[in-house]
Amino acid sequence: MNLFVAKLNYDTSSEELKEAFEAYGTVVSANVIVDKMTGRSKGFAFVEMEDEGDAMTAIRALNDSELDGRTIVVKKAEPRKERSDTGRGKW
Repeated sequence: MNLFVAKLNYDTSSEELKEAFEAYGTVVSANVIVDKMTGRSKGFAFVEMEDEGDAMTAIRALNDSELDGRTIVVKKAEPRKERSDTGRGKW
C-alpha cells in the first residue's frame, strides 16, 4: 500500500523515513520528493509498505506525530490523476 507523508522537515532523509515506518511493518520503499532544480526536499514523501494492515497501523500511529521536530501527516496515497490539459491554448 502506498502512503503519502506531508509536512516533513526539509532535512528528513528517505532512510530516516524508512526507519520510522519499519517499526510498523516491511517497507518496500521510502522516497522523499526533491526539487529537480535545487535538490532540496519539497517536504513530502511516499512510503510503500508490503502489507495493507501494517500500512493502516502506521497511518494510525504516525499521523499527527512528531518526526525530526515536525508534526507530520500520513494518509493513504491517492492514485495520480491524468492531466487532460497540456497547458497549451487551443486556438
